[in-house]
Formats: sequence, structure tokens, C-alpha cells
Amino acid sequence: MFKPVCSVEELRDSTPFHFSENGRDYILIKLGNEIFALDGICTHEYAELWNGFVTEDVLTCPLHLSQFDVRTGEVVTPPAEKPLRKYSVKVEHGRVYVDI
Repeated sequence: MFKPVCSVEELRDSTPFHFSENGRDYILIKLGNEIFALDGICTHEYAELWNGFVTEDVLTCPLHLSQFDVRTGEVVTPPAEKPLRKYSVKVEHGRVYVDI
């Protein structure tokens, strides 16, 4: 079920945007005209990925520097071994919706 999260204008390019739903943390990352939604907590060890940084299309965890592909959630660089879950995103009338 798609849930409204924010307006497109609230997102800054290559900057993780944090939101919570039902006690879970998620992030949105805008890359150009595309928006991606991923789990907000690192799969290696508890770390809030909205405090990480994005270089090109790679998200780096702020704790142990695990890296994830923003487009797929797949691990690029350990120590993380499990990918981040990716969620479907749609934009309607300037609002961002995520299927969580």
C-alpha cells in the first residue's frame, strides 16, 4: 500500500531523507529525476543511514562505512553482507508515495 511521505521539493539531491512508519525507519534518496526508497537502518550493525552520505549512486553507512547501491539496495562494499530492502516509489502531483 502506497503511503504519502513528503513533497518532491523537500528532497535534496543525493541527501538521505529520513521517515518512519509503524515503528520502522526508511530513507528516500533523490538522484536527478529519480527517487529511491530503502530501509533506513544498516544491515551490518545498527546505524541510521540518513546520517550517511551519497556519492554518485552509492550510499555509505556512517558507522563502519558499508556501502550500498542506491538503485538496488545491494551491498557494494562490506562489512555489510545483506542488501537493504528497496521499496517502490511513485510521484503524483509533486508528492512522493512509498509502497511499504
